[in-house]
Amino acid sequence: MKPKTQRLALALLAVAAIVAAALLALSALKDQAAYFYTPSDVAKVHLEPGAAVRLGGMVEKGSIKRLPDGVTITFVVTDGGASVPVRFSGIVPALFREGSGVVADGKFDAAGQFVAATILAKHDERYVPPQVAGAMHKSESLRK
Repeated sequence: MKPKTQRLALALLAVAAIVAAALLALSALKDQAAYFYTPSDVAKVHLEPGAAVRLGGMVEKGSIKRLPDGVTITFVVTDGGASVPVRFSGIVPALFREGSGVVADGKFDAAGQFVAATILAKHDERYVPPQVAGAMHKSESLRK
């Protein structure tokens, strides 16, 4: 084999290895990526059960219910335009309460309920997660 052919074969092998590594990295990240949605977005877009999702909005007043097992709660997340029922098992953040901002990571089940794996609550009275604030502002301007 000529040196020119060897260099070409080595270059092609290197390109193939880089492409394979990139595809492996993308497939690994696909399982971990969570797209942010508001309840209005969820109502517009059909989300497959089991897909990783980040849901953000406000906890609807009067919606928090504690189940008899002591660790599971259900509540409703709203953005003023639509609402999504949420179930969470675990210890909620100290700042989690009705009327406060919340971002939950999890998946939708077959019944359409969001099953949260983690819950993030707002920091103080004026704080709303930037993604939630932008989406809520957008949905309010669309209703006018």
